Amino acid sequence: MNARPAMSQNDFSPLTPPLLGTWSPALSVSVVIPAHGGPHLPLTLAALAAQTYPDHLMEVLVVDDGSEPPIRLPEIRPVNTRVIRVTSGWGISNAVNTGAKAADGEIIQRLDSDMVACREHIEALARWHHLTDYLVTIGMKRFIEVPAVTPRQVFQAGHLSDVFDLAAGVSSSTEATIAKTDGLRKSRNPYHVCTGPTFALPREVFHAVGGLDPNVARGEDTEFAYRLAMHGVVFIPDMDAQAAHLGLPAQRRDKERAVRAVEPYLAHRVPLRRDLRKDQGRRWLVPYVEIVLDVTDTSESVVRQAVTAALDGKLQDVVVTLVGPWSRLHEGRRAVLGDPSFEMRLMRDLFAHDERIRLIDEAAPTPAPAPFRYRGPVDVPLHRATLERMIETVQKDLTGVLVVDLPDGRTARLERTSALGRAVLLAAPGDDLDEIIQVTHGVRHVEPDRYWPPAAPPKPAAEQAQAKPPSEQAKASPEKAPNSDPASAGATITEPAADERSLLGRLRSALRSTN
Repeated sequence: MNARPAMSQNDFSPLTPPLLGTWSPALSVSVVIPAHGGPHLPLTLAALAAQTYPDHLMEVLVVDDGSEPPIRLPEIRPVNTRVIRVTSGWGISNAVNTGAKAADGEIIQRLDSDMVACREHIEALARWHHLTDYLVTIGMKRFIEVPAVTPRQVFQAGHLSDVFDLAAGVSSSTEATIAKTDGLRKSRNPYHVCTGPTFALPREVFHAVGGLDPNVARGEDTEFAYRLAMHGVVFIPDMDAQAAHLGLPAQRRDKERAVRAVEPYLAHRVPLRRDLRKDQGRRWLVPYVEIVLDVTDTSESVVRQAVTAALDGKLQDVVVTLVGPWSRLHEGRRAVLGDPSFEMRLMRDLFAHDERIRLIDEAAPTPAPAPFRYRGPVDVPLHRATLERMIETVQKDLTGVLVVDLPDGRTARLERTSALGRAVLLAAPGDDLDEIIQVTHGVRHVEPDRYWPPAAPPKPAAEQAQAKPPSEQAKASPEKAPNSDPASAGATITEPAADERSLLGRLRSALRSTN
């Protein structure tokens, strides 16, 4: 296998796969087939028995998801085929995970039990994985009515068209997306087309992202593909990996219910689906942005101000991670007021029960599955528009990292999780991740004014008074307000200096308050 190439976004053009039938495979493949009953399984296995991929490099695991009666293997099947029984849980995700745990292959090929693959299907998807190890390859499918065909006919057929009327079938909606995006090379969210029921990926990658989520009953493949995207993989559709899907898609049978059934799972787990998160005031399982603040050796008042600003922005779909030596705070007897860790303990107790705030000792390499992470100085509170505007900027060209160069020489940054994930996959020990991201997704430096806009100067006192109705003017007059502070009764409002309205001025003020 070649060294990992640093591909840009989802452009896999640097890879040139071998022509089918002209190369010698070396990687082993485990085909995992979840099945509940599996009326079409004999046809699926007959097609796999006729694959061009070498028998000694391919195993087939039929995962029996509680079938009654239990699944028995048909006569025509691949040489290395076995049945794995699900012993706990149920559903497609749970079954696929069960099969993947029992798999010996270096590549996991997920296939439905109602799919009849062409002879070259496994070879076509596996050939890409011999080039590098952070790919997900996607097979094509065409939905057809189930014909009167036997496993023997499928096994002997040279082409799918010999036994199926593919011209009368329904093409997958993903094929149009693939065509419009130059084979996904120009796709903004290529994981959208990885909806199963046939895709292949390295076994290590499958387990690195945690497999499929057994709590997702519908849309499990899309949710899994989203986490793969956050991991940094490249998605490659292969038009030579054709298959017939026996039966029409569920959307044809009950489109409204099929769409509604998927919504809650994707709304909670795929933050990039902003169309599913329009309900105001809601909290979601996976946040849109993780805000990471290092609070080591910082006063509680400064942290409180930073957290308040982070949670009070226009973008509410966030979680705040406070990084500090929390694990060092022992619970034994101590002098409460004389505690050397007084500030840290105070912060811990102040924020410990807020579900939108996390306390950790060290930030993770990436914020996956959240799609974005903000990192900046804790003493530079976010403006209400900061995150919203930073995301707007990076979403225009899918920038990997947006760096805001602050006036005092420090920086604040918004990181795209998929770019970070790609860099972690490609990096050798000691490598600068930003240098890798510059190649794969781009690193952009900007000035702070748009992201920390200066506060609008207050209107002169006379102009403010003219703008108020007479009743309000009377309330504001010192002699009409007997409960007002005598010390301020004769005070006049002065406009803040221009530098105090600027970001640098606010930085200076924040630094003065910490001294």
